[in-house]
Amino acid sequence: MVREKDVCWEYCERLEGNKVRCKFCLKILNGGISRLKFHLSRLPSKGVHPCSKVRDEVTDRVKAIIAMKEEGREAATAKKQRLGEAKSSGMLSSSKILMQMDTTNPMGKLFPSGIIARPQSPIDIERCIAEFFFENKLDFSVVHSSSYHLMLEALGGPGFRGPTVDALRTTWLPKLKSEITLQIKEIEKDWASTGCTIIADTWTDNKSKALINFYVSYPLGTFFHKSVDASTYFKNTRCLCDLFDSIIQDFGHENVVQVIMDNSLNCVAVGNHIMQSYGSIFWSPCASHCLNLILEDFSRIDWVNRCILQAQTVTRFIYNNTWVLELMRKFTGSQELVRSGITKSTSNFLTLQSMLRQKSRLKHMFSSPEYSTSSYSNRSPSLSCIDILEDIEFWRAVEEIASVSEPLLKVLRDVSGGKPAVGSIYESMTRAKESIRTYYIMDEVKCKTFLDIVDRRWQSQLHSPLHAAAAFLNPSIQYNPEVKFLGIIKEDFFAVLEKLLPTSDMRQDLTAQICMFRKAQGMFGSNLAKEARNNSAPGMWWEQYGDSAPSLQRVAVRILNQVCSALIFDRNWTNIQQFHSEKRNKLDKETLNDLLYVHYNLKLKTKARSSEVDPIMLDDIDMTSEWVEEIENPAPTQWLDRFSSPLDGGDLNTRQFSNSIFGPNDHLFNL
Repeated sequence: MVREKDVCWEYCERLEGNKVRCKFCLKILNGGISRLKFHLSRLPSKGVHPCSKVRDEVTDRVKAIIAMKEEGREAATAKKQRLGEAKSSGMLSSSKILMQMDTTNPMGKLFPSGIIARPQSPIDIERCIAEFFFENKLDFSVVHSSSYHLMLEALGGPGFRGPTVDALRTTWLPKLKSEITLQIKEIEKDWASTGCTIIADTWTDNKSKALINFYVSYPLGTFFHKSVDASTYFKNTRCLCDLFDSIIQDFGHENVVQVIMDNSLNCVAVGNHIMQSYGSIFWSPCASHCLNLILEDFSRIDWVNRCILQAQTVTRFIYNNTWVLELMRKFTGSQELVRSGITKSTSNFLTLQSMLRQKSRLKHMFSSPEYSTSSYSNRSPSLSCIDILEDIEFWRAVEEIASVSEPLLKVLRDVSGGKPAVGSIYESMTRAKESIRTYYIMDEVKCKTFLDIVDRRWQSQLHSPLHAAAAFLNPSIQYNPEVKFLGIIKEDFFAVLEKLLPTSDMRQDLTAQICMFRKAQGMFGSNLAKEARNNSAPGMWWEQYGDSAPSLQRVAVRILNQVCSALIFDRNWTNIQQFHSEKRNKLDKETLNDLLYVHYNLKLKTKARSSEVDPIMLDDIDMTSEWVEEIENPAPTQWLDRFSSPLDGGDLNTRQFSNSIFGPNDHLFNL
């Protein structure tokens, strides 16, 4: 009965079952009134073909209805979240709650409930405190602070003391390093079958400084290997090749499937050296880097850039006036307007999406009596914000930009954060392009503008034979009747097989095995295998159901378990520079490397627990970005932005007051 009252029923004719016929284009839709709304609104998010004959005023009306419904859901979700947080806060503040120690886990990992077990023994407590120091790069001299001792006594009782400076340096640092190393040795036992990926994450000012962090990614996660100061030879290809050779030898070339690096160094020359020197290792570009460049090119389009600048005018006014900021948070239910992403371009599009979601609340705030009677309402910046928020063309541009960028942001999420996404990057990019094509079905000029950017970057930055082979071996793609592989995909697939199976003995019966896989014969055709095609990781699917094709199974497991991005988590490269600085005290280089080794692996362990974290969004707002602060000489401040070609120096990766927190002579861990 409620559905009968929906005003959108006047735009369609009801048919049998759950079908409706659009009165404008006469297209029959399955799914009832909900599908009709997305059809009339021309929104591509639900995969509904947009109506080609609907009037603009009807489209605007239906969009408003959809937006109101989504805002109602968001408000309800936000209210439920606040109630849950309040309840959780009340529970955690109670001193009566004690958790039993997980005796099978001396590292104190999280329980499934998300609450950390409370340690019982003095050794367990010292471990927790030491991990806290190492993970957060705390100065060891903190242990001499009177407020630190008061805090410990408040938690552990009178006379309770934590580890001393000497204990942190000489006991816990070597102990944690040894435990991490042993855990990694256990992980390496599986690499004979699954393989691993070496990730080279580089920071350089393109002048005289170059630092490289090496990570190793495997099916269940990522660990930090070492940090190298390559400043003296980062323009010397031979020296860089020797460096990468030594890293590969650390893990055995037979265990390494690919090396991912960015464009801060001479990656093409180093990549070619790796491919020629090691017959079974691939060099791959970073997918996150490519996607960031695509979004960066999007933001350079004139009307897109103009819209971003207008939106920044609004956010800067709000975030630079405390009273207005508090009022905004009141109207949005404590939700922030600015969203900081892992790169500058990502921040731009995430914030535009956020503003679109808060559109009605923002307009309501600026027109409310509470704001109209304030001293801010008649100020020139305030009047400019009101004009922007009342501009229909501005909001149409914001909606258009949000719709076009969201498919690329989704791909960026899918490939980032250490996920084995090499088997899905081709499909994800194809879907993203199709979403853009669907959105601009009535505007060929704009469609071509955006798709040309995607294709240009894809061909020059991301196309890889390993990605093509992984797509061919991905069961969710191979058995999709709507997918038809291009000839180049098959050529790349066979080239990869020749590289990974170099001898005739290894390729025995390979043609029959490929045929068996494509026709879903043997174990590939079992009911369990069919049911798992789309809901299990491709690498795991091959491990379970690929026994009918052993040679092909070996190749598939090694390929499909790899990542395709160097984006692991956010780093502050100023801290890394401090580790490599020549101006430091008497601690030897080995101790410095141990500190970095323990620090990063603890951070990665913590990140692995937070599976719900958005890999492309930062927890805190970047208070130095153009969305918050007006700066005379804007420069990129996040790690992936170092790839931009115009960069000419400076610390590109310091965010949020790091310059004020750490002075030029300050060092981490009191070193």
